[in-house]
Formats: sequence, structure tokens, C-alpha cells
Amino acid sequence: MITLNVNTIKKLTHWGKGGILCTLFLLTFGCMSVMAQTDRAHIRKGNRHFRSGAVEQAEVEYSKALTKKDNNPQALYNLACAYMAQNKDSLAASFFEKASNVETSKFRKSKSFHNIGVIYQRHQMYGEAIKAYEQSLRINPNDDETRYNLVLCKRQQKNQPKEQKKQQQKKQKKEQKKQQQPPKEQMSKDNAEQLLQAAMQEEKNTQRKLQKVKTQTQSKNLQKNW
Repeated sequence: MITLNVNTIKKLTHWGKGGILCTLFLLTFGCMSVMAQTDRAHIRKGNRHFRSGAVEQAEVEYSKALTKKDNNPQALYNLACAYMAQNKDSLAASFFEKASNVETSKFRKSKSFHNIGVIYQRHQMYGEAIKAYEQSLRINPNDDETRYNLVLCKRQQKNQPKEQKKQQQKKQKKEQKKQQQPPKEQMSKDNAEQLLQAAMQEEKNTQRKLQKVKTQTQSKNLQKNW
């Protein structure tokens, strides 16, 4: 039984941290043969979970799809989207890269690089992000969202030395505060030593008094004996 197989795309766009435009495309399928729906059935089920907000369940379904067909580009891409939605960025970047390696659609391949760029950008790895965005635009030059992120990323990279300088200044202030604390602790140690020495001296004085009393008592006893 052969029926029409149509790939469709559900687009989810939102603003990420720092004004980065994040775009997730859930790849779905149209009418399919019953004989060929094993891996794709899991993808469709995963998409339903994803759209309802049950991202962890979506991750499970996309993983199941890959057990049926490990080079399914839609399953790889959608699993990367699920990881990205859970802030599992290392895994997301890895699976977007895998999806781009096996994807034949230029549009979907460009979106893999777009999202790799987003991941690098929000981790302030601007050089890697710029390369990913540029690769995405080489594949799809008409992607305005990627172009926007690329411009923003270059601006952030330019301002990065200023941010690093601020962070360094904050770090230096913290270190200076830490360096100022030890003298206070040293003073308390000195006080403790002084108290200890005073206590030891008091003990010696007490021992001398006791020894003196003892000597006087012994002297009186000797006089009585005589």
C-alpha cells in the first residue's frame, strides 16, 4: 500500500535570554502507509507531547523513533529540540549536528545550524555561534531570523572584553575583601594567645602561693616536733 507522504513543519518561535531569537521546528508527517509508520509514529506522538508541554515524554518518543531508524533526520532534529527545551544544551548541539549531517532538505539543514548558533550564543561562545549562523545563511540566505541573531552575536562579541573587564573587577574586589579578613582572624588568635599566657602565669602564681603555704606548714611542724 503506497500513499502520499508529505513533510510538514510546525514552527515554534520565542525570544531567548539576551534577545536571542530561538526557533524550533517540529518536523511532522502527513498521510503514510501503515507498513512504514513505525519510527514516524513515535515522532508524531512525540510532537503531540512537545506541543502540550510534556517535553520529557516527547524526548522518550523521539528516542524510540531512533531505535527504529537511527539516521532519521526528523527524529534527530526533534530530539535535539526536546533537549534544547530542557536546557540540555550539549546534547542538543550534538543532535542538531547529527541531523544536519543526514538531512537532505536545505531548509531543515539550515535550521539545525541556526539552533546550534543559538546554543553557543547563549553560552557566550560568540565565535562558534557566528560560524554556525554563517553556515545557516550560506544554506538559506533568506533567513531573516538567523541574520538578526548573527548581527546581535557580533555586537555581543565586540562588547565581550568590556563585560570580562567588569567581571574581573568584581573578582578583584572579592579577593581584596578576603585579604582584609585574615588580619581580624589573626587579632583574635593573638588575643587567645595573650589570654592563654595570662592563664598560665596565673597558674604559676597560684602554684607559688601553694608551695609557700606548704613550706610554712612544714616549718611549723618541725618546730613543734622539737
